[in-house]
Amino acid sequence: MEYLVSVQEMKECDRTTIREFGMPSMVLMERAAYACVQVILEEEGRTERKKKSRRVLVVAGCGNNGGDGLAVGRMLMQKGFPVDFVLVGSREKCSAETTAQIGILENYGCRILERLPEENYDIVVDALFGIGLHSKLEGIFAEAVEYMNQQDAFVLSVDIPSGIHGDTGAVCGCAVRADVTVTFAFRKMGLMRYPGASYAGRLLCRDIGITEESFRNGPPGAFFLTERPGELLPARRPDGNKGTFGKILLAAGSRGMAGAAVLSAEAALRTGAGMVRVFTEEENRMILQTALPEALVSTYGEGKEWSGQGAKRLQAALSWADVIAAGPGMGTEAAALRILDAIIEASRKPLILDADAINLLAAERSLLERLTRLQQDKRERRALILTPHPGEAARLIRKDTKWVVENAPELCREWADRLQAAFVCKGARSFIAGPDGRLCLNGSGNSGMATAGSGDVLTGMIAALAAQGMDAFRAACVGVYLHGCAGDGAARRKNEYSLTARDLTAELSRLIERPPSGRRECARNGPDCLSEAGC
Repeated sequence: MEYLVSVQEMKECDRTTIREFGMPSMVLMERAAYACVQVILEEEGRTERKKKSRRVLVVAGCGNNGGDGLAVGRMLMQKGFPVDFVLVGSREKCSAETTAQIGILENYGCRILERLPEENYDIVVDALFGIGLHSKLEGIFAEAVEYMNQQDAFVLSVDIPSGIHGDTGAVCGCAVRADVTVTFAFRKMGLMRYPGASYAGRLLCRDIGITEESFRNGPPGAFFLTERPGELLPARRPDGNKGTFGKILLAAGSRGMAGAAVLSAEAALRTGAGMVRVFTEEENRMILQTALPEALVSTYGEGKEWSGQGAKRLQAALSWADVIAAGPGMGTEAAALRILDAIIEASRKPLILDADAINLLAAERSLLERLTRLQQDKRERRALILTPHPGEAARLIRKDTKWVVENAPELCREWADRLQAAFVCKGARSFIAGPDGRLCLNGSGNSGMATAGSGDVLTGMIAALAAQGMDAFRAACVGVYLHGCAGDGAARRKNEYSLTARDLTAELSRLIERPPSGRRECARNGPDCLSEAGC
C-alpha cells in the first residue's frame, strides 16, 4: 500500500523535513526539478526528434512550485534544450526560493519573460500553482492555463496540474490538462480523485527526500493498494476442505433478476469461497442450477408470497452459513423485506449488504435504526460491510447524488462510525472507510466496469474474502481493489466498450497468481516444486 496525503499533511511533511531535520528547501527543490527532468528525458527517448530541436517553455508562478519549474528549465537548458521562461505574477511576491531560482537563471544570462510569448513550443512545463490552490483562477492566471492547454505540446505538470484542488480534485475555474504529472514524496488525494485524475494524465510519484519519518502526528489515515492481486489473498491451507474456506449464504435474485444471483455467487466461488448457498425465489431455481451447478439453492414461495416454509428454509440457511450477503437483485417487495428483517434480527454473523438491501434500509427507516442500535451495542455487533453506489448512498442518507460524489470520503467515514462497519461508496474512484477512521481510495478499474452486474460481482468477491477470515475493512478494501484489477485485465483483453460483468468473473482465475497453498514459489523449479519453503 501507499499513503495518500491531504494538502495539510503534505505541508506538515515539508515543514518537518526542512525545519526539524534540517534539509534545505533549495535541496528539495533541486531534487524535485531533477525528477521532472528525468521524466522529460525519458519521454524524449521515445521520440525520434533531436533534443536541440525541441523548444521548451516554463510557465512559473510566484510560489515554490514556480521555483521547481524554473529549476527544471535551467537543467534542460544545460542539456541543450532551447528554453524560454515566463513568470506569471509579480516578482515582488515570489517566495524566497523562487527569487533565488530567478537569480540563478539571470546569472546564467537568461531573461525571465513577464508575458506569455506568441510562440509555439514542443514541451511545456506547468509550474504555475502547486497543491495549495483553493480559489478560482481568474485574470492572468486563467489566461496562462488556457495558453498552456492550447499549445500542441507535451505538457508536464510539476506536483499537480495548475487549477486542480489538492484535496478534492475539483477544477478551480480552469485547469491545465497535463500529459504527465510528477508529484513528490506521496500522492495527493486530489490527484487520485476525479476530475483531477483526468487532468493529471500519467501520474508519477518521485522520491525527493521527504520520507515517512516526517509524519510527526502519525501516518495519514488514507491509503491505496498497489500490491499484485495474488499477494493480498489469504493463504490456503493444504489440508483444507470446502468447509475450511467458508460457507456463504447469498440472499439474491427475484423474479426476472436471477442473473444478479448467478454473477454474485460465481464471483464468490472464483474468489476462493468453499461453498455458496443462494436463497432466492422459486422460479430462479432452474436458472441457477443450470448456470452455476456448483452453488447450492434454497428457495421461498413464488412472486410476492412468503410462506412459513420459506421462513424455515431461511433460518436453516442462516444457521449453516459462516458469512451472509444480501441485496443483488433481491428486489424491494414484501418478501425481500422479510428476508432482510430476518437476517438482521436472527443472525450476528458477518454481513455484506448491497443494492436492494440498502434500498430497503433507505425506505424502511425503522429497520435502519434497529441495525444501527445493534451495531452500536458491542454485545450485539457483527462484522458489517455496506457497498452502495452513489444513487443508493444518496437514498440511504437522504442527500442528492452529486453531494455524495463530492463528499464521498466524509460520507464513508461518518457512516462507518455510525454503523461500526466498513462502508464502501462505489464509483470511478471508490472509497472504503473503517470504523476506526481509516480510509482507502481504490485506484484500480476503468470505465468499462460501469455495466450492469458489476456490483453483484463485487458483493460475491467481498463475501468470499470475509468467509476466508479477513476482517470487514480489509475484505472490503481488497475486494474493491481486486474487482478493479479484474476490470483492468478484462479491458486489456477486450476493450472498455465491450466489457461485461461476466468478463470480470472470467478474469479472476487469470488475475490471481499465487503459489498453491500459500507456499513461496521456488526460484529454481517454479510453482510445481513440492518444497514448503522453496529451494
